Amino acid sequence: MAGLFEFERQVDRLRKKIEELKSMGKFEPAVIEEIERKFQKKIREFYENLSAWDRVQIARHPDRPHAIDYIRNVFTDFIELHGDRHCGDGKAIIAGFGKFEGQPVCIIAQEKGRDTKEKIERNFGMPVPEDYRKALRVMKLADKLGKPIITLVDTPGAFPGIEAEEHGQSEAIARNLLEMAKLKVPVVTVVIGEGGSGGALAISVANRLLMFENAIYSVISPEGCAAILWQSQEKVKEAAEALKLTAKDLLKLGIIDDIIPEPLEGAHRDWRTTFENFRVYVKKHLEELLPLKPEELVEQRYRKFREIGSLR
Repeated sequence: MAGLFEFERQVDRLRKKIEELKSMGKFEPAVIEEIERKFQKKIREFYENLSAWDRVQIARHPDRPHAIDYIRNVFTDFIELHGDRHCGDGKAIIAGFGKFEGQPVCIIAQEKGRDTKEKIERNFGMPVPEDYRKALRVMKLADKLGKPIITLVDTPGAFPGIEAEEHGQSEAIARNLLEMAKLKVPVVTVVIGEGGSGGALAISVANRLLMFENAIYSVISPEGCAAILWQSQEKVKEAAEALKLTAKDLLKLGIIDDIIPEPLEGAHRDWRTTFENFRVYVKKHLEELLPLKPEELVEQRYRKFREIGSLR
């Protein structure tokens, strides 16, 4: 595992102490079992009460499953499509068709990359206009073929470089928002890690928006918020709390529709359980959407976003 965060080190220290007690052989098995039971209870309480900043760190954990891992382990028969039919083929978004639980679907996913070479190739998960135009091209094809769309969000935000702006970054994002609102097929979005700003929103205008328990979804990163409001990175923890970017906060605010539970200590600890939870929750929501008529899907999606921020 990559380097542990401070809150993970606290748990790791407790775990090592229990292992030391076991190796000493001075205690009865019943005593060790009781210690382990209390330890597990303590861990659960600890992770249930993490701060918003702690969850930001888990969402960015280097060992957390990436979009490509979901494509390889949850979907089958995946075929990737390339090119935006304008000027290029962005690498931060993977787009194509495959099967989910036997159902043919369109898959649009943001990928950050693992090692240094892949991170550079994937632009650290920050899409450029070519990425968004490719994604839209494939989504429109899915709409034409009547295939449901599943999108996986994991990005710090759209790439802010000069070249991206010259190629029409803001227009590409705005175009995706407009066109996704009109899609006549079910759209299910899952925030699997980090959901940053318009870079995330551009592929998450969905009928159902789901988030993993330790994922984040926000208009700006805590670092960006702290820089603007306090001109100091020492305020990132306060910024994370103020942004209400956790799954629990966003469900309460009516922005997301469901929370996908993670294994104890986070998705990076148990990929198999994470993938299974993904299957269960996405299947549930997709099955609820499939019987709806095209015009009902468009209206439901429209109403969902119109109601965000309204007083209830």
